[in-house]
Amino acid sequence: QHAAVRKQRKVLGNVEFGLRMQGMDKQQRRKRAMEMIDLVGLSEMRFRKPSELSGGQQQRVALARVLVTKPKLLLLDEPFGDLDRLLQLRMRVELRELQRELGIAFVHVTHNQEEALSMADRIVVMEGGHIQQVGTPAEISQRPSNVFVAAFMGDNNILKGEVAEVSNGRTVVRADVGQVAMSTGESSLSVGDQVTVAVRANCVRLTAGDENRQATNELACTVTATEYLGDTIKVHMRAGEHALLAKLPEDRYTELVGLAGKTATASWNDGDVQLLRA
Repeated sequence: QHAAVRKQRKVLGNVEFGLRMQGMDKQQRRKRAMEMIDLVGLSEMRFRKPSELSGGQQQRVALARVLVTKPKLLLLDEPFGDLDRLLQLRMRVELRELQRELGIAFVHVTHNQEEALSMADRIVVMEGGHIQQVGTPAEISQRPSNVFVAAFMGDNNILKGEVAEVSNGRTVVRADVGQVAMSTGESSLSVGDQVTVAVRANCVRLTAGDENRQATNELACTVTATEYLGDTIKVHMRAGEHALLAKLPEDRYTELVGLAGKTATASWNDGDVQLLRA
């Protein structure tokens, strides 16, 4: 259970407890504790016991109890793991605002990719105790550096193949789903090299019939399922034995849900293809 729940002191005493080892007198402790309780928005609940609070309020008590000691660095290990999704979304915003107000560094450990992308200034992706990539949320999401990061962040179509052509800053890969062209600039790739590339799901367009696609990469596939996610539609497809994913605007739902089991064309541009390290 959470520390705030184990100690059944009232909220004010719970927060104040962190200062007792610092030699402050009672009046100083009480003033500092109230400042932190005000900061996390629990002034009206300062005389309640933690067990009388909601999950989100208990998390705020725990934050206030730590912050009252004026740490230079705050480590948060899966802080939203016990909260329902609505509370998680609310606490993300509140915690981000709190960090900006206090101006101290927060190290936030999470396995939730959406949580990391929405909150972080800088993300460190780790696997097996080793750093795989360090970057801004946009860099991690849009330009994963290797296969692990691309797979871990999700919504990436990862394709393996052999370089078939290199010319004028453009490389053609003979992949397991067909030929894939990409922009590589001054590339060190050579014909015959084995490579892995990624195409983000939100870069994939999906068309049926003879619509004007204007894309350099096109792939015939079979739509297997659609997922309505509110603001986006996830479309699952297969090209032979290979699974593919597209993320499309919600206004196409009626059209897309009718494509299940039918053939369509997935397409994307050269610049949407990212070369990955192993």
